[in-house]
Amino acid sequence: MKRVSDLLERITESIMAAMLAVMVGLVFSNVVLRYLFSSGIVAAEEIARLMFVWLVFLGATVALRHQRHLGLEILQSRLPFKVRRACAVVSHLMILYALFLFVQGSWMQLLIGMGTFSTVLRFPMAIYAAAGFFPALAMALIVLANLWRIVTSHPGARIPGNPDTMMDHPESHGPAVAPPMGPTAQAAPRAAAAKH
Repeated sequence: MKRVSDLLERITESIMAAMLAVMVGLVFSNVVLRYLFSSGIVAAEEIARLMFVWLVFLGATVALRHQRHLGLEILQSRLPFKVRRACAVVSHLMILYALFLFVQGSWMQLLIGMGTFSTVLRFPMAIYAAAGFFPALAMALIVLANLWRIVTSHPGARIPGNPDTMMDHPESHGPAVAPPMGPTAQAAPRAAAAKH
């Protein structure tokens, strides 16, 4: 299962890189054409906007898989493990409910967008709504998988506030969760203090 997830992630990242390249190329070309030749690519704005919307939602999905979304773990890190685990279950259920609402709303917009078309390229506006619909389904699967790992006490479960989870990215948490210093590292500050 992890191999399939890793493959899908690599494909998603490749698509995101291609979208970013197209978006930058179109916007840059349009600016150059506008200022030097008083013309431009008519469809550039529509394509760039569409790419940007898809880029945001695909990026949010990849970030969720790696626990890179903003989170406040100060309180959870001070709770006992069982309470921390219960908080994680509640928060995961709340996230799933929010994603359910998002999927429901995106589906409604997708159906409406099937009969509405863009001004220049005349593609269905449902393509915009699909950018929210499909990534939200993927995010729900990611959250469900981690919730299952938490409930079954799987060693790979990601529980907010757990020291091992926080140490995955210590640079984003500051010195409060820095690894404990060894005897040699502890002696250096003492020696520096003794000189003063």
